[in-house]
Amino acid sequence: MVLIDTSVWIPILRDKSGIEAQRLRLWLDYRDAALTRFTQLELLQGCRDETEWSRLSEYLEFQIYIETSDKTWPAAARIFFDLRRKGLTVRSPIDCCIAQIAIERGLTLLHNDRDFDVIASEQALRHLRWTLTT
Repeated sequence: MVLIDTSVWIPILRDKSGIEAQRLRLWLDYRDAALTRFTQLELLQGCRDETEWSRLSEYLEFQIYIETSDKTWPAAARIFFDLRRKGLTVRSPIDCCIAQIAIERGLTLLHNDRDFDVIASEQALRHLRWTLTT
């Protein structure tokens, strides 16, 4: 199973040609894809109007979500704390939460966000960077 970050979903959802969505479907090749509730939140907060909200909200209802545990929160805070002490910057504590969820569940995180590269430099985060074709 692959955990897909918001940084991958946004360009796919914005791509009117469907090329990026097709690329992702081919890349997944029968692997299950999951999201976190953070991704659900970030995608919905970016909706431009009620129509987009309704369409996206309905789509997201049927996705697989990986939930946090009680241990996720302090472990994610520890990631942020440890990186900051080493002089490494992660722009969002949400990214530390997403990374911690992937670490806890042994999932590969698919992303296009430099914060995860920073986190992976010091943590056992399995990750792949998704780059756009256009």
